[in-house]
Amino acid sequence: MKAALIAQKFDVAGRLVTVEPHGSGNVNDTYMAIFRTTFSEERFILQRINKHVFPQPGYIMENMRMVTEHVHRKLEREAHLADRIWQLPRVIPAKNGDDLVVDGDGEYWRAISLIASAHSYERVQSPEHAFEAGFVLGQFQRLISDIPVERLHDTLEGFHVTPGYLEKLDAALATAEGQARLHSSVEAERCLRFVEKRRTWCSILEDARSRGELQLRPIHGDPKIANVMIDDATGKGTCIIDLDTVKPGLIHYDFGDCLRSCCNPAGEEARDLSQVYFDTDLCRPIIRGYLAHARTFLTEADRHYLFDAIRLIAFELGLRFFADYIAGDVYFKTRHDGQNLSRARVQFRLTESIEMREGAIRRVLDEALKG
Repeated sequence: MKAALIAQKFDVAGRLVTVEPHGSGNVNDTYMAIFRTTFSEERFILQRINKHVFPQPGYIMENMRMVTEHVHRKLEREAHLADRIWQLPRVIPAKNGDDLVVDGDGEYWRAISLIASAHSYERVQSPEHAFEAGFVLGQFQRLISDIPVERLHDTLEGFHVTPGYLEKLDAALATAEGQARLHSSVEAERCLRFVEKRRTWCSILEDARSRGELQLRPIHGDPKIANVMIDDATGKGTCIIDLDTVKPGLIHYDFGDCLRSCCNPAGEEARDLSQVYFDTDLCRPIIRGYLAHARTFLTEADRHYLFDAIRLIAFELGLRFFADYIAGDVYFKTRHDGQNLSRARVQFRLTESIEMREGAIRRVLDEALKG
């Protein structure tokens, strides 16, 4: 097995016991490697980086090493003030000192430490869990907020820039194949009408950035609930994982994506749209947890656009799924034809729910910001 051979090229004490597939990620190939000595055991995460998604693996690792070392130093300095032991994975170097191992097929592999005695969940389990999700994201953003953004590589150019996804949809619709897929489904035509009604609005955050109201900062890029680790012993959040998407961006992308991920109890693959809604009872503790840390670095302009971020990121993901469906399912993995269209409908239904609850969500934001 190639993964077993690669695992032994990293600087880990002991002898290899096993390498097994691990997790449910749909970008990189992920394994758990176990090494043992006569008196200890070490487990770590081994991954083959998907070059189609991340064409510059070296950039990912430079960002990851910079961020993890920066955060580890701050956590050590602040440990005596914390109500918990905060963690973050570390990069495990290869035996030759490099961050990556390149195999004979030109594939890139990396090793990162395992966050032990902690688990993540695909869905929010309780209001307390929701609070921890917001608390962990706010802490992570605070910890990386003083990294000069120009020191980070943009590993996914255009990621979360909503007008760019609209351009991709337009390009797909300009083809005969795209038109055929559009008109083969009444639901696809409804999705397009949904998008058209929001076409001019979807640049709201990028327009604010262009005017200088919002600034690029270091962001996580993918703060979904499945990336928030909860300590098995205490039930408290201990870290956020999956740092591939750390890059320059607007902190609103993280904030909106966290709430989009956490506040739809039906999940992204829901088949019954009547079950899809934005749960304000979960929204409230997430925002409260997030602001416990984030209020120290949020500007007035940042605060002004928080609701727009919640609405926009749900719409953006629906737009991405819909554009991929029209293009012939070229980006997201699918198990059956029409799956991306179904995913788009879920996110657009969630967007509608957010729009209908705008007053309630804004009141939650106002109360939390004053607290």
